[in-house]
Amino acid sequence: MDSAIPVVLFDLLGAIGNPLKVTFMTCWEPMEKIRFHNVLNERYITTFADDHISQFVEDINDHQTFLVVDLNCSGSTELLRSAKQLLYMKYRWMILNSAFLGDWNSSVTKDEQLEFYSTELKSLPLLVSSEIFIIIKASPTYFEVKQLYKIYEQESLSVEDFGIWDSGTFRDVRLGKVTSIRRLNLNGHTLKASMVVTDPETLNHLEDYKDKHIDTITKVNFILTNALVQYMGAVVNYSVVSTWGYLNTSSGEWSGMIGELSSRTADLGASPLFFTTDRIAVIEYVAMTSATRSKFIFRSPKLSYTENVFLLPFDDFVWLCIVVIIFLASGLLVITALAEWRFPHSAADSNDPSLLQPNFRDSLMMIYGATCQQGSSTVPKSIAARSITFISFVILMFLYVCYSANIVALLQSPSTKIQSLDDLLMSRLKLGVHDTVFNRYYFTHTTERTRKAIYERKILQPDGSESFIELEDGIDRIRQGLYAFHVEQGVGYKVMSETYQEDEKCGIQEIQYLQVIDPYYAIQKNSSFKEHVKIGLFRLNEHGIQHRENTNLYTKKPRCTGGGGKFVPVSLVDIEPALLAMVWGGGFTAAVFVIESIWWKAWQIFQDWKRSRVVKFA
Repeated sequence: MDSAIPVVLFDLLGAIGNPLKVTFMTCWEPMEKIRFHNVLNERYITTFADDHISQFVEDINDHQTFLVVDLNCSGSTELLRSAKQLLYMKYRWMILNSAFLGDWNSSVTKDEQLEFYSTELKSLPLLVSSEIFIIIKASPTYFEVKQLYKIYEQESLSVEDFGIWDSGTFRDVRLGKVTSIRRLNLNGHTLKASMVVTDPETLNHLEDYKDKHIDTITKVNFILTNALVQYMGAVVNYSVVSTWGYLNTSSGEWSGMIGELSSRTADLGASPLFFTTDRIAVIEYVAMTSATRSKFIFRSPKLSYTENVFLLPFDDFVWLCIVVIIFLASGLLVITALAEWRFPHSAADSNDPSLLQPNFRDSLMMIYGATCQQGSSTVPKSIAARSITFISFVILMFLYVCYSANIVALLQSPSTKIQSLDDLLMSRLKLGVHDTVFNRYYFTHTTERTRKAIYERKILQPDGSESFIELEDGIDRIRQGLYAFHVEQGVGYKVMSETYQEDEKCGIQEIQYLQVIDPYYAIQKNSSFKEHVKIGLFRLNEHGIQHRENTNLYTKKPRCTGGGGKFVPVSLVDIEPALLAMVWGGGFTAAVFVIESIWWKAWQIFQDWKRSRVVKFA
């Protein structure tokens, strides 16, 4: 082989970007290997793998490996066939024929050498993402490095100039450094795209922005896919399926759009889908195109549904201070009453029920009545005691006014306590789910404790039915209150903005249920168009086209412009703590009455028994 070839290869590797390892799968003589090793080993790890020429063995460090194959060696063609998709993924390949690169033979022209490579390699999948290099010898000091590729397997090979080595100098003649940019134009190649449609009417409104809440994610990405394909210089044919696709555990096959991508029936998944671990093995996620999520949406319930509003007006320290005031004032009144009753007083005063008697029970009852703004049937006699009563009444009046005003505000306030799935599970809210294929799948297949409990206790009904309902019905139930509806945000908000009154748009809360990130655009696994699609989608995002379509088709959360909502009437739920206090108080009073009655009867019996004993012994 020409002694210049190792230098040509060394300069080519420098232009490519210096891979770490060069592996030769050839049948060369030891001296030939030593020549290449001496030139390349200065910068690269050079290995020779002659033991598996007829069968390709994948390298663990494939992304850093440059492979050299000599078609003049027997078994080389079988090696290339066994590489299959690795010819256009991961590896860079140098395919040469040492018979052309030996002593100069002017009878073998450049066209004949190129024709040889095209003929030998035409049946191999050297697709558009491949990095296949060949060396054409034009003279003893002039070599041309070219690349071969084809857009699809049935197409003939295209030839691309890469560089020229002339008398020891390598010149890069590429039109661009990035391969996928150089080969961006697919020359009208037809790409097949799979599209999920749940409503047949969607096919009539893919681009007119009508019924935006139906199959929204498909409509957004239909427009983006058309722009993407146009950017790539291709055309697209769509196939319509009714589901994104789920794994059939019995057959091991995928249905829907994923089934078409995994079977290579479709090149593009025109309806983005959620990122899950079981799908990674069969499809390729490329980019996020629709920032949409499904969540439980509900109107914040009244504060009384989650809190005891009768305890909220005052801080714990204030409640403590009120108790201290009551007992302190009662104690001071007892002291002053004892002092005043020590002075001489008339028989009329002693029999006057309106005068405060010197005992703690009456004093406590008097101050407690003042606390509840009920007044008192007794009054103290002395100026000191009346001063204590006056001050206590004024203080408790201000506290009562503050308490009453705060209670009115709290009864009209929404609750913000429901912030997590656990809160939602323990709340009084009823739950429903938008009846879609992916909602049914995720809710029925969840294994996480809280999410499974939500399905079993809130979604699954005692009669075996499930709360999967239509969109309009779920949004209307949210309006009525005490109902959380799991729906895609943009879809739900679109119906809300059109059907709710302005005040009904206030207090809207969201809680995410699905443990997934935003949906991603998907393509075939190991697709040769991966970089083309990725670059195209990033360009659509950078140029604002993606944002425009998402803004046009997805409705954002309605703004609250109704002044905080209408006046909310007080219901039984609001006064539940008061009713419970009345019930428990009545029960406690009845219990005390029964105990007192039993005690009095027992005491009477005991007294009768004592009297009978006295009479007997007398």
